[in-house]
Amino acid sequence: MSEAYPVILFYKYVPIRNAEVFAAHQRALCSSLELKGRILIASEGINGTLAGPVEGVSRYVALLKTDTRFSDIAIKISAGDAGTFPKLVVKVRSEIVTLNAGAIKPDKDNQLSPADWKRMMEENPDAVPLDIRNRFESAAGKFENAVVCDIEHFRELPQYVDRLQSLKDKTVLMYCTGGIRCEKASTLFRSKGFKNVFQLHGGIAAYQEQFGNEHWQGECFVFDQRMTVRVEEGLVHIGRCAHTGRATSRFVNCLHDPCHTLFILSAEAESENRDHLLCPKCLAAGISFETAEY
Repeated sequence: MSEAYPVILFYKYVPIRNAEVFAAHQRALCSSLELKGRILIASEGINGTLAGPVEGVSRYVALLKTDTRFSDIAIKISAGDAGTFPKLVVKVRSEIVTLNAGAIKPDKDNQLSPADWKRMMEENPDAVPLDIRNRFESAAGKFENAVVCDIEHFRELPQYVDRLQSLKDKTVLMYCTGGIRCEKASTLFRSKGFKNVFQLHGGIAAYQEQFGNEHWQGECFVFDQRMTVRVEEGLVHIGRCAHTGRATSRFVNCLHDPCHTLFILSAEAESENRDHLLCPKCLAAGISFETAEY
């Protein structure tokens, strides 16, 4: 690893018999290596993103891969710093990514390498890139001509699928940040009658490692203190300030605690009006900076 303070993103759907015991081991290991971040563990697998000194991260990856269940786990690496994560959180959940669609077996047989996914996008006129991430993620960046899902949380996708019926006869090129959501979403879509569904294996992270920003617009949203990352400088922001429409990829949480929704806010808009620290929905409800709960 070349970065002094790398951030790693990884997941694998694999049976874990005693999730509580495994979580305790992971918590102790990460603490001993001075790693921070978040790991979710369930009987169906592991989903993690960690940051720390390069020696600690390298040691963690090496030890994880000594477990035969994770010997082939894919690790995506990006640049971070000591503030990327404020603390370490290791939790046991019912799902490593919450879809709330019942017992769904992840899809594997329709994954395409970044090169094949890109080729199909370029050469198949019937192919439609489909962004299954949350709306605020695609607001910061997406593949060109992608259909985006108007959802706030991944668990809303099962109800949203019916709004995508026009894509049933198309070749659907599904993608997310690292691939974990696509494996379940693909099963969901195929159960709803979508016959030509393909996943970007490794997600945006794997694609950009090989092809940078080819066919990509804006920045990639990440769930840590960085908020967004880019692989090349000089990009044009596609994100727009929720209050002024200015081009920016700066995210904040709505100041009103009962809401706390993530939205895009330019620094100029914030300096112009303190009410802009509230999301448009809260402002429309008559809440102001003075009346907000925080």
